[in-house]
Amino acid sequence: MSPTDRLKTDCSKCSALCCVVLAFDKGKDFAFDKNPGEPCRNLSGHSCTIHDKLPHKGFSGCVAYDCLGAGNRVIQEVFAGRSWQKDPRLMPEMMEAFSAMREVHKRIDLLRAAEALPLEPRDDQKRRDFLDYLEQHRWSGPELNEFEVGLALEIDIFFHGIGKYLAVTLSAGR
Repeated sequence: MSPTDRLKTDCSKCSALCCVVLAFDKGKDFAFDKNPGEPCRNLSGHSCTIHDKLPHKGFSGCVAYDCLGAGNRVIQEVFAGRSWQKDPRLMPEMMEAFSAMREVHKRIDLLRAAEALPLEPRDDQKRRDFLDYLEQHRWSGPELNEFEVGLALEIDIFFHGIGKYLAVTLSAGR
C-alpha cells in the first residue's frame, strides 16, 4: 500500500471493524441502537446484508461514515490478515487497534491539509516528518496503544503551535 493510499478505505481488506467496534443510537441516522463491540445485526460475515439499501433502511450514518482506511490497515498491517470472525479472541485487541489507528489516520489527514498553510520552512519540515512517519511506519498493537500518549500528543502540540498560520490564512480569506 503506497503512502498516498493510506487514507483510502478498502472494505474488502477489512473485517467489518466499523460494523462491530462503533456504537450508534437509534435516530435519524440509524434505525436501531448498537453497543460498541456488538456486531451489527445487518452484518453477515464481513458484508452488510443491506449495503445497497442503507439510506432507505434508516442507516444514512453508515453511508456517511469513512474510517479513512483505518480498518483495512489494522487488519492487513497490525493483524497480518487475521480476523475476529475466525478468532473471536482477537476482538478486544482489534477494537483498541482500530480506535487508535483512526487517530493515526485523523492526524495524517490534518497533516496533509496543513500543507496548504503558509508555514515557515522548519514547521513545514516538521509537518512532513510527522506525515512521513505516520504513513510509512508499520504499526504493531503495542505501538498503537502508546500512540495517543506519545506521538499523538506531540503532533497535537505541533498543531497548537502552528495555529497562528491558520488564523492568518483564515483572516486573509475574508
